[in-house]
Amino acid sequence: MSLSIALKTAASGLMAAQAGLRTVSDNIANVNTPGYVRKTVDQQQLVVGGQGMGVEITGVQRVTDQYLQSASITAASDSSRWATVSQYLDNAQSQFGDPSSKNFYFSRLDSIFSAFSTAANDPSSSLQRGQAISSVQDFLSETTRINGQINQLGTTVDAQANSDVSQINDLLGQINKLNSDISRAKVSNADASGSENIQSGLVDQLAGLMNIQVTGRPNGGVVIRSAEGYQLAGDQAATLSYNRTDATKGYIAIEPTGGIGQQQPITITSGDLRGLMDLRDTTLPAISNQLGEFVTRAAQQINAASNASTAAPPPATLTGRNTGLDLPTAVNNFTGASTIAIVDSAGVVQKTVAIDFTAGTMSADGGAATPFAVGTFLSDLNTALGGAATASFSNGALSLTAASGGVAIDEGTSNKAGQGFSHFFGLNDIIRSSGFTNYQTGLTPADANGFNPSDTISLRVAQGDGKPIRDVTVSLAGGGTMQDTLNALNDNATGVGLYGAFALDANGTLAFTPSQGLDVSLAVTKDQSSRGPGGPALSQLFGLGVIERSSRANRLNVDPALVSDPTRLPLSKLDLTVALGQPSIRAGDGSGAVAISQAGDTPANFDAAGQLGPVTMTLSRYASEFGGSVGRQAAAADTSKQSAASVSTEASSRRQSVEGVNLDEELVRLTTYQQAFNASARMIQASKDLFDVLTQMI
Repeated sequence: MSLSIALKTAASGLMAAQAGLRTVSDNIANVNTPGYVRKTVDQQQLVVGGQGMGVEITGVQRVTDQYLQSASITAASDSSRWATVSQYLDNAQSQFGDPSSKNFYFSRLDSIFSAFSTAANDPSSSLQRGQAISSVQDFLSETTRINGQINQLGTTVDAQANSDVSQINDLLGQINKLNSDISRAKVSNADASGSENIQSGLVDQLAGLMNIQVTGRPNGGVVIRSAEGYQLAGDQAATLSYNRTDATKGYIAIEPTGGIGQQQPITITSGDLRGLMDLRDTTLPAISNQLGEFVTRAAQQINAASNASTAAPPPATLTGRNTGLDLPTAVNNFTGASTIAIVDSAGVVQKTVAIDFTAGTMSADGGAATPFAVGTFLSDLNTALGGAATASFSNGALSLTAASGGVAIDEGTSNKAGQGFSHFFGLNDIIRSSGFTNYQTGLTPADANGFNPSDTISLRVAQGDGKPIRDVTVSLAGGGTMQDTLNALNDNATGVGLYGAFALDANGTLAFTPSQGLDVSLAVTKDQSSRGPGGPALSQLFGLGVIERSSRANRLNVDPALVSDPTRLPLSKLDLTVALGQPSIRAGDGSGAVAISQAGDTPANFDAAGQLGPVTMTLSRYASEFGGSVGRQAAAADTSKQSAASVSTEASSRRQSVEGVNLDEELVRLTTYQQAFNASARMIQASKDLFDVLTQMI
């Protein structure tokens, strides 16, 4: 071997040892740097013309494990999702208060029943009446506060989701830019590990926000794809958008390049963004909807008892709520009988009109029954009242006004959609609503729909995760029956029949049921309908859409007339069995208050809401189930959070065991490279000495 070859061979070894020492020193220096991945030098024998010519460094590589990296990213994404869900559900649960405290939300309902029970012992006490009214006001105001806080949480979550998408777009841009830096370094056989480490940290951040697929590029760097395989970063960075309205579920889409083309929705299954979208679109609205269902049924049960009762003395006028129906439709399908009584200031009956809905007759003062028709119900009733009182109907509300004295009603056996005559019209309600909260309309498919021929409703069918499937605008077949409206809604071509069906139940509640095996949801994007002039829209009347459902808990309040005059509180009952000339309403009678105090023990029909399906149970039992369901959701989210965090910690630990720096191993490598460096240096020195001897000999 010539001296020059020996010198070059030794020099290559010296340079290889230097490169090894540099990587070891870099590893040791970054032993505590988060996200740092240790690196090693790749070296191989240098062969020229078939002869060994030393060693060459082919590159510096990061020590990674693709499987462990993928497992760590997936686990981190799940952990981030459940941490977010747990945090916000804990905040939502806290709004209801401590179950062991007297200020616990569901305890306020018991306070109402206790207050009316106390008032029953002394119905003439203004103090007891005032406390009963205050207990109802307290319950309703706390309901409004809680619902407002839950809606505010939703707004906060929405803002955070928008922020996450902005951060995702920024990360995708940085990852894509680093691909160029890494590729240039790879081409020149330079050390790209610094850029790769930064990129790896960015990928980890991205995984915490959304689920991703990560693969390597042949020329260095990574390709980021969505769950479906759409490229988000690699050769070009995609721009994502968060698409959501108050009425529709949110979804993430890839924006078209240059604004040309259509959005491409993508699937988000985990990460902080998935947790936020689940909260905003499903979990929080479900809690708000269940709160609305609970307080609506509570108001119904209290109002059912109050409508079966009367004040002593009774008011001169009873004015009902807006039923959203015309009077013939409202009266139609009633069964049983009810009695309207006009009494004087002493509570003695002056006039009665017994209405037998089953027989379709009216009887004044116990006389002969005369038939009535639903189309002429108002005029027939006024004829039967004979001037002792006047009935009127305006804007969906029925009113009864006595010429002198007061008006009281005996509900009797009357029934429509589970409500008595007075209760259905809300003539003697304690709790009033500023909008529609009870969606048990009593309508049947044969009833007139009441809509105009030009009325339409726009609906969006979406997948369970919010990705849109189809938008339709349905003509409501105005002027026809409710069956015509159902047919229009369920049409396969112009409606939503391909994905499910609308139907009216026995109480007149309209609901959409997805076809078996389909995970779809329905949203109201625009409602341009009106049931009668100035009447409610289809979505308002039947509670369709998240906006209607999530806001109804804010619509209830105590009748202002009762607040200003507590003597109008219906704590007594009309007794039509007394002898002629005797008071049918007595000031000391607290039987009405007793009935209201027992309203929580009366079974009621609850629509599906939150985690509960349609059930029939007492109000007190539902309160317990509702409170428990909120607690269980928070507990389940916390359990999922802890489980996901444990998996993430284990995956990260295993990844770190491969990628992290081990000082003992690095010190062994340091010694090895140091000895190799010394040996190569001695070889160079020996070659120099031999060259000097030969030179002197010549």
